Amino acid sequence: MKVVPSPQSLRYLRQLVRPTAAPPVTIQPFLSAHRSRRHFHHSPNLLRTETHILSDIGEGVKEVQIIQWFVEEGAQIEEWGPLCEVQSDKAAVEITSKYTGVIKKLYFPRDAVVQVGDAMVDIEVEGEDEPAMEESSDKPQVEEIDQPAEETQSQESKPQEQGQSIEVEAETPRPKGKHGSLATPAVRGMLKEHSLKIEDIHGTGKDGRVMKEDVLKHVENKSSSTSTSPPSTSTPRPVAGPQSETAQSLTPIQSAMFKSMTASLNIPHFLYTDTVNFTALSALRKQLNASRSPDTPKLSYMPFIVKAVSLALNKYPLLNARLDTSGGRPQLQMRSQHNVSVAVDTPNGLMVPVVHSTQTLSIGQIAGALRELSQKGQNNKLSSADLSGGTITVSNVGSIGGEVVAPVLVEGQLAICGVGKIKTVPVFNDQGELERAEVVKVSWSADHRVVDGATMARVAEVVRGYLEQPGSMVLDMV
Repeated sequence: MKVVPSPQSLRYLRQLVRPTAAPPVTIQPFLSAHRSRRHFHHSPNLLRTETHILSDIGEGVKEVQIIQWFVEEGAQIEEWGPLCEVQSDKAAVEITSKYTGVIKKLYFPRDAVVQVGDAMVDIEVEGEDEPAMEESSDKPQVEEIDQPAEETQSQESKPQEQGQSIEVEAETPRPKGKHGSLATPAVRGMLKEHSLKIEDIHGTGKDGRVMKEDVLKHVENKSSSTSTSPPSTSTPRPVAGPQSETAQSLTPIQSAMFKSMTASLNIPHFLYTDTVNFTALSALRKQLNASRSPDTPKLSYMPFIVKAVSLALNKYPLLNARLDTSGGRPQLQMRSQHNVSVAVDTPNGLMVPVVHSTQTLSIGQIAGALRELSQKGQNNKLSSADLSGGTITVSNVGSIGGEVVAPVLVEGQLAICGVGKIKTVPVFNDQGELERAEVVKVSWSADHRVVDGATMARVAEVVRGYLEQPGSMVLDMV
């Protein structure tokens, strides 16, 4: 039997099998996600400012004086790059940067005294702006798609404006390099001699460093401009005014000298002075220097004096000892090494580096050690190790001037020797004949609590014998 569906059934069946239309496709979420990822990926690096603090450099140092800056505001600096050189009461130290960036601010000028914990430099460094990225991801993405046409137009014009600003910045003069304020001791001496500031001189050296030729050229240009100016018709008379005083803090070296000398003057000590004939030593020194090659440094009198003092300590070890008063009963600490402190005149004041273990060194080796310490002193490179451990001191004031000196004891030592200026005088020899001689006053100060005058006189006689007959030192050298 054949069943024929009715028209109503056919319409119902057609509706059941009719394919369902696909939902409308929108690219809105994809565009939004694309915009979000692009915005996150191209988030610009922002700049932040880090402050470089003067950290504790050890050795109990609480303050330092800035000797020189290696950088200036606007200069680039690399991590671990040199920022400045400072002088404490013990040694010169180089401060390096903790960051890579651009110097934005120097808190102290050269020669200023800085306390540990003070801010020294502001450095602008690069960093990610993470909060800005989080805010952009939280915003509805439709805001970026539904921007007005005017806003989109203004954004498209930004690259052109930025390009113009870059061109303007490129025309501005480049700042000095990070070593623009760095100068050698010779250059610093010339600047001080002519009362000039290094910032006023155009440097032609590497990274803008000022050379001696730059200083001479600046002085020449300054003098020529002064000579062409019309002479003044009248010189104003200085007006006398009331006395004025300006407070000035002590430098770290002066502060250390204040403390050590105040403590030293509490020690009862006495002065002993003798005249030593340097004629034979002068002749030996000239003979040795004449036999040395032209490029070898000449010998001075100091290596012979230091060795003579060290040989005398072998016979009188008391003067190499230390008086310990920390306990209830004072006692002597006898020391095996002869560490001779030698006063050195430096651009920052008098320093007293140490030649260690002179009892094991020859006169030539002592001369080399003295040259090295002197060069370090002139370049402000003396370390705390160079300045510590002295057992007795020799000060050659005669290299500057003066015949007799009354040296002050160094705390922790029992004796100090001061050498005056060499003077040519007529003397009578052993045969009663008058002859020319080179003599010098050698002065001693000793701690009178444990060293008596007789002991000091005997030590001085031993030293005088070595210096008047320098060949005798060879017999007693180990």
